[in-house]
Amino acid sequence: MLKLWHCADARSFRALWALEEMGLPYELMLLPFPPRYRAPDYLSVNPLGTIPFFTDGEAAMTESAGIVHYLVTKHGPTPLAVDCQDPDYAAWLNFLHQSDATLTFPQTITFRYRVLEPPEKRQPKVAEDYAKWFLARTLWVDRALADGREWLCAGRFTAADIAVGYAFLLAGHLGLIADVAPGIRAWWDRCQARPAFARAKLAQG
Repeated sequence: MLKLWHCADARSFRALWALEEMGLPYELMLLPFPPRYRAPDYLSVNPLGTIPFFTDGEAAMTESAGIVHYLVTKHGPTPLAVDCQDPDYAAWLNFLHQSDATLTFPQTITFRYRVLEPPEKRQPKVAEDYAKWFLARTLWVDRALADGREWLCAGRFTAADIAVGYAFLLAGHLGLIADVAPGIRAWWDRCQARPAFARAKLAQG
């Protein structure tokens, strides 16, 4: 049984959304955020205390984009995967990695110093600088959607859209969506309109 430890709208949403897109049976373990402080018993499952944590039998993973990659290649075939012989394979793989390292990371700094830290420890200038960093890095996404393309690569909705989509889910929580390019906002609306996205939202409560 596939098992996912998840906090609502945390990075683990990537894996939850992929599971719903693929129609795979899974067990969802919902935790309060941040679990390392609010659910200390979780440290016995994942000593890092981070979300997600995912298991498939003896396999165990902690990286959200990596879990999506694992699901679509290990539990396919699925149109969410792009074959290594496909001309868009490099773009697909790059988006999977870029989704967290390039697009989510700067937002986590904004989130920390705008929301998570107690008021006396917040750093508005740091939060704003990293928000601008994120927005500058959305250029790659905007270029991928140029000329009216609906999805990021391969001419269809893929795991790249799931992985990158999470970065814009987080951007919505941080009030940054209004500042991204119109083509990105239209693409993100299409992502949110997918039935599997709605099911994933429902599953997390």
